[in-house]
Amino acid sequence: MRRGLISRSPAELPDAVLAARIARVRAAMADLDALVLYSNNTRAAGVSWLTGFVPYWSEALFILPREREPVLVVALTYRVKSWIERTSRVAEVLHTPRVGLEAARVVAAGRADAAVGIADLDGLPAGVAADLREGGPRLALKDATAMFTRLRSAADPAEIALAVTAASIARQALAQAAGEGADLAGMIAAVEGAARARGAEEVYIAAAPDLARERRFRRIEGEAPLGQSFALRATVAYKGAWIRLVRTFGAVAGGEATARFAAAAAELPDARGFAGFSSWLVEGCRVAQPLEPLLGSRVKDPRPPLPRALVSVQASLEIDGRPMLMGAPVLLGGRGEAASLLVQPF
Repeated sequence: MRRGLISRSPAELPDAVLAARIARVRAAMADLDALVLYSNNTRAAGVSWLTGFVPYWSEALFILPREREPVLVVALTYRVKSWIERTSRVAEVLHTPRVGLEAARVVAAGRADAAVGIADLDGLPAGVAADLREGGPRLALKDATAMFTRLRSAADPAEIALAVTAASIARQALAQAAGEGADLAGMIAAVEGAARARGAEEVYIAAAPDLARERRFRRIEGEAPLGQSFALRATVAYKGAWIRLVRTFGAVAGGEATARFAAAAAELPDARGFAGFSSWLVEGCRVAQPLEPLLGSRVKDPRPPLPRALVSVQASLEIDGRPMLMGAPVLLGGRGEAASLLVQPF
């Protein structure tokens, strides 16, 4: 369940932007009568990209008919209807505990044998899929993941601006850790508090308390002893935009590390720049997960991001025998163009 404030800012995410995204999707629905997207609190990125809707909890299905107005079917109770309407751009919000059943009825009411594309069909919960088939026995369900991924991949100016704001929140929040002494729990509390005060709708802080011993990030419960150098990772969501920012503390080569990191990231999606790094990871949104592993030294099934995609990159390297972790959101270039960091990690 989300804990931060979820609100809508027409200035940051105008209706015209959402309308343009929907128009792009409709233009690609040549053999489909409707597109269906699933959403819950961990897989909200697809629906939020088209509507601005971000759930605190529960699940929903977004229905985009090719020729009718979009509908959002939610398992949330009717008492939050006005909140959904304030924070989303949809023509109608329907409430039911069985979202698949109601969504199928909505689509079938327009055409009983409609061709229905489902983005991320493999990730659709089995119960929802069964209800879609029960509510619309003649509907033809098709996998629309590849189509939606192509449309979703290129970031528009509004999405970039939201990611820049999220990254700025994370950078300012991580700066709070430097003045908290040697108390790791106090540092984490200061970072989280600063992020929320600056408008983050969600923030998760992970730590690698002693880089000389271990470079793996983990959530800290209670206190943990700090080494001479340690790292914090802030995962921040702002109005549906998710980013990760990583900073190493106690290191003396931040400038050199950032330069090497930026040079390696500039070559993405080509991974050659990370050849001298101990490990690296690229995460981004394909359909519904905001930070899905796409490429990396330990990713077994790589899915290279497309040009103009927004991703978050993490990497580990050594400078003069000292380990350093860093990470930042990156905007990939168009074909033949270099990728660029949205903010500096240090």
